[in-house]
Amino acid sequence: MRHTISILVENKFGVLTRVAGLFSGRGYNIHSLNVAPTHKPELSRMTIVTDGDEATLEQIVKQLDKLHNIIEVMDYREGESINRELVLVQVRNTGENRAEIMQIADVFRGKVVDVHHHCLTVELTGSESKISKFLSLMETFGINTINRTGKIALPRIEAEPENA
Repeated sequence: MRHTISILVENKFGVLTRVAGLFSGRGYNIHSLNVAPTHKPELSRMTIVTDGDEATLEQIVKQLDKLHNIIEVMDYREGESINRELVLVQVRNTGENRAEIMQIADVFRGKVVDVHHHCLTVELTGSESKISKFLSLMETFGINTINRTGKIALPRIEAEPENA
């Protein structure tokens, strides 16, 4: 079963190495990993998608909590987070299929960000399944190259009471 883990860390040298080392040292697979600074320059957020049962996930979270420079570890359960992925895909373009590629990109709310004689570059954001469906349609035209971010996520926040 896939799990999404969000880790708030101090933005310091070696933190990513320690986190990745924890996974590799214990034989845990990382399906995707995304790291970027937060609105506070001294902090970064890591979003890791990994496989494992509940006991494995519990063990990963406990071990992450013990690492130096880790501020917070959150396990996002299904429905408890808002998550997105970004993909840039270069699709082979013959003059005849350009309009069809652009139409499919539009249906998926994608955006053509670059056009050349022999390829179009499309940017698309959404869930992993949306991205995968789009890419399977693009395969019929021929994909030159793909770059995916992997999942990023934030917790769902319950609304504040009106009289608070």
